[in-house]
Amino acid sequence: MKNRVVITGLGVVAPNGVGVSEFTKALKNGTSGISFHQELKDLNFSCQIGGIPRVSDELTSEYFTDLQLRGFNSSGILYGCIAGIDAWKDAGFDKTSESELDYDTGLIFGTGTSGVEKFREAIYKLDEGNVRRLGSTIVLQTMASGISAYLGGILGLGNQVTTNSSACSTGTEALLMGFERIQNGKAKRMLVGSCSDHGPYVWGGFDAMRVMTYKHNDNPQNGSRPMSESASGFVPGSGAGALVLESLESALERNTKIYAEVLGGEVNSGGQRKGGTLTAPNAEAVQRCIEKAIENSGVVANAIQVINGHLTATTKDVLEIENWTKALNRNKSNFPFINSTKSTIGHCLAAAGAIECVASVIQLKEQFVAPNINCEDLHPEIEALITSDKVPTEKIDFNFDIIAKASFGFGDVNACVLFKRYIA
Repeated sequence: MKNRVVITGLGVVAPNGVGVSEFTKALKNGTSGISFHQELKDLNFSCQIGGIPRVSDELTSEYFTDLQLRGFNSSGILYGCIAGIDAWKDAGFDKTSESELDYDTGLIFGTGTSGVEKFREAIYKLDEGNVRRLGSTIVLQTMASGISAYLGGILGLGNQVTTNSSACSTGTEALLMGFERIQNGKAKRMLVGSCSDHGPYVWGGFDAMRVMTYKHNDNPQNGSRPMSESASGFVPGSGAGALVLESLESALERNTKIYAEVLGGEVNSGGQRKGGTLTAPNAEAVQRCIEKAIENSGVVANAIQVINGHLTATTKDVLEIENWTKALNRNKSNFPFINSTKSTIGHCLAAAGAIECVASVIQLKEQFVAPNINCEDLHPEIEALITSDKVPTEKIDFNFDIIAKASFGFGDVNACVLFKRYIA
């Protein structure tokens, strides 16, 4: 008998809201967190807009000691620690003392790259022959598992503590890895999530690939346009999302609030075959991922009422909608409501899956469907597949039980998870 798994804590650092309360308001109101960045213009980027969370020095000092902050220069780890600590506290826990260790709780927190700015700083010092001036935190801030090392140590977690990395599907994959650990009885709780650094040294490669929009430098909030006919590429973003997963038995014992239940999911790869490449999805594998996620969750396709898609505002949006219609065997007016959180925060890369999982759970808990801003001109090929009312441009209050969240990443990798409203 496998354990049921529920969500008891949320934390988020997003371009349009830091903290669950601010983020929820932004989701409901369709508030964009995209802005113009002079630094990108000065570096001759085609895309000069992006989503960067507003984290003040005052707020940062609430999460890190002066010693930890000395020489600290990793925005992804900063965002991840804030989101993770917030989720931990939201679940009813506090930081353990230095003498305590929680063997029942683990951590899987993903990232793409870590401490790019710190790494750049180190290169200059090395080139100048100043190896001894690199500092004692250079390794921790630039290794991929820096986020799990910092956060696991701050909270004193003694179960599995690790970092995963799977491009844009990282956060959703981390959640499913934590889910399986609890489901199989290897942990009572898992803090899961993902984070991403911001800035030109993370975003530059995508600008060079010409997959980011260059048409909205003068009107940043209109730039991220998933499913829109006038979409011209994604807007880069950054931040972190975190969720506390817990066995239902443990949550009930603690008499704590429950946001939702994780029904199940699936992670797979298209193997860069049958149309799949390093940067494009194998449609057959995407459909299989969705179908297996539904099967593993013990429900039927018609049970899904809302979808939070990957939907990046690139040419692949049409293909994603087509894959959903085929996997669910539902189209036109029979299709679920679908939205893309990226319309308000941009594409937060490795952090996208976790932030969007948090957005999905918030919508389920609060019983609304967040709007797709900048999608008044729904792509005609999408409208040929599903009716336009299934892509709401205004918030909809909606009584529903199941939402599906999917993420698809470079390398032809896929992840899909189903959340269910929890009613005691």
